[in-house]
Amino acid sequence: MAPYEGMIAEMVTLVGHNNDEISAYYARPMGAGPFPGIVLIHHMPGWDELYREFTRKFAHHGYAAISHNLYERDGQGSPEDVAAIARSNGGVGDTQVLGDTDSAIQFLRSQPNSNGKVGVIGTCSGGRQTYLVACKSAQKVDAAADLWGGRVVMEENELSEKMPVAPIDYTDQLKCPLLGLFGEDDASPPPSQVKIHEDELKRLGKDYEFHMYPGAGHGFFYYDRPMYRIEQAVDGWKRVFSFFDKHLDKN
Repeated sequence: MAPYEGMIAEMVTLVGHNNDEISAYYARPMGAGPFPGIVLIHHMPGWDELYREFTRKFAHHGYAAISHNLYERDGQGSPEDVAAIARSNGGVGDTQVLGDTDSAIQFLRSQPNSNGKVGVIGTCSGGRQTYLVACKSAQKVDAAADLWGGRVVMEENELSEKMPVAPIDYTDQLKCPLLGLFGEDDASPPPSQVKIHEDELKRLGKDYEFHMYPGAGHGFFYYDRPMYRIEQAVDGWKRVFSFFDKHLDKN
């Protein structure tokens, strides 16, 4: 595909968990394809402008990409206000995450421009949920990228009715290659938890690659926040696209 030949971006409606209708932002290159698919699971700050830009970034690179609103049921308003409501409600339950994301995966595969391959990526809480989907989705996931996902490793007192199992405990069910990008200065997850996660992936013989960035903390891709680290972010994006290009059969 040429470096840039235009794209289409629009809002679509998915039927998510419990047959609830949820909104999603869908962007794809112009042309017939076929294109690999990417599902973007948004972070705890919400289904926001940053994730719209990330979705278009994947379309610019030749992917059909979709970002669905996990906070749809928490009301309407600014992403910050809705995210605050979602947090006050205890976050999004893992069962709901799986149902909503399965719908997004199925949507991409059902499109005539699909090459049949779909990857999942998320940052922050979306990184944790990406790992959950990679292990437990009813839909086949071909590759997954967890970017600084906190609470993959969880203490007993962190478990709840909505999040009853630490995602690391599902590692034996991981069915696809995994990319992990983390910052040395992050507190969620701290490097000690990243090591626990990596040790479990090694023990079970999983296909993964982890990269730990010195001088970076949580959210180092977020160019609009003080946590942004340009050198680490540029390298990280290169690794993301190299990983998905390889595992999603991008032409």
